[in-house]
Amino acid sequence: MSAVQTTRASSRQVRPADARRVRESPLSRTAAMLVMGVFTLYFLVPIWWLFVSATKDPGQFTSTEPLWFAKFSLLQNIHDLLHYDGGVYLRWIGNSLAYTGGGALLGTLLAAMCGYALAKYRFRGREALFNVVLGGVLVPATALALPLFLIFSQAHLTNTFWSVFLPSLVSPFGVYLTRIYAAASVPDELLEAARLDGSGEVRTFFTVSVRLMFPALVTVFLFQFVAIWNNFFLPLIMLRDQSIFPVTLGLYSWNTQVNQIPELRGYVLVGALLSIIPLIVIFLLLQRFWRNGLGAGSVK
Repeated sequence: MSAVQTTRASSRQVRPADARRVRESPLSRTAAMLVMGVFTLYFLVPIWWLFVSATKDPGQFTSTEPLWFAKFSLLQNIHDLLHYDGGVYLRWIGNSLAYTGGGALLGTLLAAMCGYALAKYRFRGREALFNVVLGGVLVPATALALPLFLIFSQAHLTNTFWSVFLPSLVSPFGVYLTRIYAAASVPDELLEAARLDGSGEVRTFFTVSVRLMFPALVTVFLFQFVAIWNNFFLPLIMLRDQSIFPVTLGLYSWNTQVNQIPELRGYVLVGALLSIIPLIVIFLLLQRFWRNGLGAGSVK
């Protein structure tokens, strides 16, 4: 018998055993599906409750089934919300978009530059600086709110747009992620070739490195967008003027007045429902780039 025939015969003998070994048991598959189903319900039931509540008349919140529809008045509720108090809710949405859009974009750019520099340049104290960045990842944002308030109060910037916008530009986790991704996805040989062709460092970064790091940048942007949009504690400390409130702080201020003004309960529910739409839209728009980039990285 030849060596090829011997190899084929041995492979035929091993394959059934391998197939039995990797075959999933019905019990494990059922347990996995059960766990995923429980967590899916855990995340979706509050959103379903919010949507159902936003469709009801103010008098139906406590007198009807909480998880099912009564009178469908969503459009009228949205109309009343947008026109309440001179359309202040639209101003809050605009403020949140300004804080979030600018903060996420500039924060991603700064994180990309810092992470790229830590990954591709050799300089004294690089590892110590990276360790400081890692330490920043471990510090919760709420612990920094009071020191930030003291700093901005000394600079007379509290109760201004900048007191919320400027802290949003710093993302230690974004620096960490872009540093790891730049080290793995941007070859040193490619950078050397760009330098030999006469390309400057800034031009090389924006024309070569950013394209290779794009999946990581999309990830950082999404994390930044969600974190800034949901930010509540920092605006609560920094802001007093209602005209510059983000939507999170604005809805909170309404919720504190529900006992005095009962109709605000409906506005809070409808406003909370509308406030999650930008997060859904931005995720759906960017997930294509995110998924394609992760797939390309796995193939490489």
